[in-house]
Amino acid sequence: MTPGRRSSTFTRLLRHGFTDPSAAERLLDGPELTTVRDDPVLLEALGATADPDLALHGLVRLLEAQPTPTAHRELLDTLIAAKPLRDRLLGVLGASTALADHLARHPTDWHALVTYEPHDLHPGVTEFEHGLAEATDPVTLRVAYRRCLLSIAARDVCGTTDVAETAGELADLATATLRTALALAETAAPEDAAACRLAVIAMGKCGGHELNYVSDVDVIFVAEPTEGTPEPQALRSATRLASHLMRICSETTVEGSIWPVDANLRPEGRNGPLVRTLSSHVAYYQRWAKTWEFQALLKARPVAGDPALGQAYLDALHPLVWKAAERENFVPDVQKMRRRVVENIPAAEIDRELKLGPGGLRDVEFAVQLLQLVHGRTDPALRSGTTLDALKALAAGGYVGREDAARLEEAYRFLRSMEHRIQLYRLRRTHLVPEAEADLRRLGRSLGLRTDPVAGLTREWKRHSTVVRRLHEKLFYRPLLDAVAQLAPGEARLSAEAARERLIALGYADPAAALRHLEALASGVTRKAAIQRTLLPVLLGWFADSADPDAGLLNFRKVSDALGKTPWYLRLLRDEGAAAENLARVLSAGRLAPDLLMRAPEAVALLGDGVGGGLTPRQRAALEQEIMAAVGRAENAAQGVTAARGVRRRELFRTAAADIVGSYGTETSPAEADQGALVDRVGAAVSDLTKATLAGTLRAVVREGWGDTLPTRFAVIGMGRFGGHELGYGSDADVLFVHEPREGVAEQEASAAANRVVAEMRRLLQLPSADPPLLIDADLRPEGKSGPLVRTLKSYEAYYRRWSLVWESQALLRAEPVAGDPDLGRRFVELIDPLRYPAKGLGEDAVREIRRLKARMESERLPRGADPKLHTKLGPGGLSDVEWTVQLLQLRHAHHEPGLRTTRTREALAAARAAGLLSAEDAEILDEAWVLASRVRNAVMLVRGRAGDTFPTEPRELAAVGRYLGYGAGHAGDMLDAYRRTTRRARTVVEDLFYGD
Repeated sequence: MTPGRRSSTFTRLLRHGFTDPSAAERLLDGPELTTVRDDPVLLEALGATADPDLALHGLVRLLEAQPTPTAHRELLDTLIAAKPLRDRLLGVLGASTALADHLARHPTDWHALVTYEPHDLHPGVTEFEHGLAEATDPVTLRVAYRRCLLSIAARDVCGTTDVAETAGELADLATATLRTALALAETAAPEDAAACRLAVIAMGKCGGHELNYVSDVDVIFVAEPTEGTPEPQALRSATRLASHLMRICSETTVEGSIWPVDANLRPEGRNGPLVRTLSSHVAYYQRWAKTWEFQALLKARPVAGDPALGQAYLDALHPLVWKAAERENFVPDVQKMRRRVVENIPAAEIDRELKLGPGGLRDVEFAVQLLQLVHGRTDPALRSGTTLDALKALAAGGYVGREDAARLEEAYRFLRSMEHRIQLYRLRRTHLVPEAEADLRRLGRSLGLRTDPVAGLTREWKRHSTVVRRLHEKLFYRPLLDAVAQLAPGEARLSAEAARERLIALGYADPAAALRHLEALASGVTRKAAIQRTLLPVLLGWFADSADPDAGLLNFRKVSDALGKTPWYLRLLRDEGAAAENLARVLSAGRLAPDLLMRAPEAVALLGDGVGGGLTPRQRAALEQEIMAAVGRAENAAQGVTAARGVRRRELFRTAAADIVGSYGTETSPAEADQGALVDRVGAAVSDLTKATLAGTLRAVVREGWGDTLPTRFAVIGMGRFGGHELGYGSDADVLFVHEPREGVAEQEASAAANRVVAEMRRLLQLPSADPPLLIDADLRPEGKSGPLVRTLKSYEAYYRRWSLVWESQALLRAEPVAGDPDLGRRFVELIDPLRYPAKGLGEDAVREIRRLKARMESERLPRGADPKLHTKLGPGGLSDVEWTVQLLQLRHAHHEPGLRTTRTREALAAARAAGLLSAEDAEILDEAWVLASRVRNAVMLVRGRAGDTFPTEPRELAAVGRYLGYGAGHAGDMLDAYRRTTRRARTVVEDLFYGD
């Protein structure tokens, strides 16, 4: 061969899509292809395949395997002369190594691709049964099955059939195979065949007439005794036949296997009997079946065995399918099933998962099936087991928008085509998109993407999966808007009853009110209504994902009514990706955040990520600066405190919104995994905000009454959870007030001024207004409610030296200056340090007194009728248990362990563990219980809008607390069990550390 000729052939091979032209050249120059090597039609045909290198290699193998020279010549002659065979054979060889292997083992099976008559173009069950008729055992059945599969694959890769027709042919071949396998089983056991009537019901993709190349074939078996046969004997015979049928199809032989026959969709799954009578099936579905089992029955279709019994099965069970949407737990069941599917995908595979991942095939199938279950009750036209047929029917009936249905069908066809070609390559069951470039190249070319197959495939795949992901939720909601907006005359629309049914199925308790809200928001031809129609389908989906969709929609209407005329509001939701979802989460998570927002709806801007947006809590210094500036501009104290309370309300909303979004997660970022971090952020943010508000209020009151300088130095000392940086949304501000007369000021004058300041601060912070009040609680002061509200530093010193009780030393562990004169606050801390960190620790009498007080509190302060095990503050293993245990360790050891000298519970607990005062395991148990109880208290306030120490009893409120804590719909019981379990473990540690010797 001359170098010039070699170079020319090499170039031609590259031009025709070969990736290894040198190897291809050697094969073309080999003995098998000598006579046709230079025939241009061969190279053109190879270049048209998905993988020309693979097709050429497979062709050479097939030629090498021909039994005689005559057979070899016949194949080559037919290949060159007959374009249909050439396209079919080389198309298959370029797409499937598994079928190339089959042809190499059975070299005459290429004849199955020669015929090109009309009945060969779209064969059905009868034609496939004829193709399998010669099978006499599992091995010959596999050979015949692969021969039939050759013809299906050939029509598929050549474009003779589309993806839906290919899936239908694969289902028909499966039907013929099951019938042949059952006939083989009956031939092997004629006594069993005579004893029963057995019907095979196809489920899943086989039942839906949309099977993959390689998939489990899901079935259910139903049997009845023949006349004169006792039922138990008939069921045993039917079970043996069914088991044999499954083995014939599933077992691996020298010719491999066909596919697994999976009967796990039967009643009770793998724990239930393989075969049941019809009456047993009916009894199970009437009494015990779960929602997903009715969803599975959508695709049930008799395919083998006794046809009359199969039809009787359908007649008996199909009416139950269309009542499934009336079941009490239908909506949470459906939501739970979808979430479980996504959660079970390994993280490393989720981006390659074609079937189960977000924007995958299951999203389309699931959405279509849910709409069928909701609306198929009253519209028999929707009762198809085939996804694309059902989607067409939904669009025709107005249950799905026509444009949405068309885009979804296009995406589904593309994704199914990808799935088919991926599986066809090795005839292996997989839904993962390959990673190797050669595999992606072959896959892209097989789908007609020839210019840049890898980039083109990736681009088209992502485009279609994005379409599915976006339309998946809109599919449910856009027709609701079309029904109320009535913009396009003549279009099929949801009836009022159908819209009501859909809203109920999606979790709306008051569908009539929901439709009124939608009509108010989306009707008309204004630009505002048009933007709302774009936003609402997605927002409604997010609302439906919450525990109270009705509240979410109502709150959205209120905010929209308040802000509808502002130019930035809808633009923010439309253009900033995070804002709309954040708003939906906040509006449907409970009462507190929406109430805060309604008082000043412009705070919606915080939910965006543009200028002025962002949910990160602001630092104390920035808050104080803003509040002090507002107080400085105010004309009087009342106006100044009003401004401070306005800042507090806005920042409470920011904190609550960030907490909700972090707890729920969004489509782009998962929920915060570190529950302790969420509690710490809320505690720090609310505590800093309270400090800044008190500082501003103090400045306003002093300025109005005394100008720049109060006659006495004045400081506010935070106590309890306030001093510990652990305030929740519903916490009062526990404080002490301390003052010290300035030089030359009489103590009586100074005391009067200090008391006036305290009284005015408390009054102004509790005045009725649009802003939530800030309650100041000074009951932890010396002598409690009987003692003076304000004392001088000397008075505190005298009291603590002479009268201080052990509980006061314990309370002072949380004391920290929060506002006022910093030097006075520092000296107060110096005064109390010896009390709260005693040099000799605690004596036995003091320890006994603390334990006595704790026991008394547990018995006397628990509200009547409350379940102690679910009381977050006073219940066993709750906040009080953990905090008193930590504080006892501080009182005993903080003098010698500086790390314990902190007002924060979790910080002190970590220091105690580091000092070896308790084990790492015990510290973790106490920390987990404290964090969980704090989260529950925050959740109750967010959900109910008022503080509470116990779980709500109203089901929707309880579910909303569960969603905040990370529990899906229908899992409130699991949440309560987890709380009891966590606090029970904590109580065991408390018994040992607090009450033990």
